[in-house]
Amino acid sequence: MKTFRSYIDVLKPRESILLTFIGVCAAIVAAQGHPAALSLIVIFIAISLGSGGCNALTNYLDRYVDAKMPRTCQRVLPSQRISPPEKMLPLAVGLVLIALSLAWMLHPLCFLFGFTGTVASLVWRKRAMCIFQGIVAGCAPVLIGYLALSPELNWTILSLCLLIAVWIPLHVWSVMVARRDEYIRADIAYFPLTLQIGDAIKLLFSLSLLLYCISILLWHVANFGWLFFAIANVMGTVMIWANVRLARNRHSSDSWRIYKYSSFPYLGLIFFAMCLNFWL
Repeated sequence: MKTFRSYIDVLKPRESILLTFIGVCAAIVAAQGHPAALSLIVIFIAISLGSGGCNALTNYLDRYVDAKMPRTCQRVLPSQRISPPEKMLPLAVGLVLIALSLAWMLHPLCFLFGFTGTVASLVWRKRAMCIFQGIVAGCAPVLIGYLALSPELNWTILSLCLLIAVWIPLHVWSVMVARRDEYIRADIAYFPLTLQIGDAIKLLFSLSLLLYCISILLWHVANFGWLFFAIANVMGTVMIWANVRLARNRHSSDSWRIYKYSSFPYLGLIFFAMCLNFWL
């Protein structure tokens, strides 16, 4: 049982669930709230397997850095719950290959963006420019879900990707600010850690404002209803207030709260509100 749990944990289930959730929500949006059951199941399987496989591969690539930081040293590979680490590679690679095969079945564009997201998640790890690859990888589930049922690029899917493109740095950089000393001791001293702490906090605040504006732009472009508008305003206001509190106190705990809040409470509810728009 411990071995089984270790192989599940190496897939980063919480992160994979979030990526799968927003991908499925994007599919529901593309189908105007009523996707075909079989298509939705295939989309769910493709995104969940692909997300889990890619997360496992990033765990493998980051294992030496993870071992240096208290926040990550107890992950599966640094703690040697799977040893040698190469034992998990067949599972990770197999999941990615199955996911890409299913993506091809859905639509060639789904395969293209799935493959691009996979490559982006694996190259140039732990470098300053990795945030750009993170944006590409974060947009991949949304693109796969949406284009599987509406295979054309329009303002709605572009606005969804823009939301992710701003959310990714806010989410990632908030944990870097919260654990600034850990990252520096692990010899990870790239942007935004190269900024003074005050400037990094101002950057997070600016991103929270931009994220709020994009969520309202999405409401306008996609013609979502009053419920999405209300939820986007509430969630955006809370995000901005959390960043104002961080700017006032400059406590690492406040930055950590932004990191935690930005995942399921914020991004999850924003995407769920998109679906509720068609059901209520």
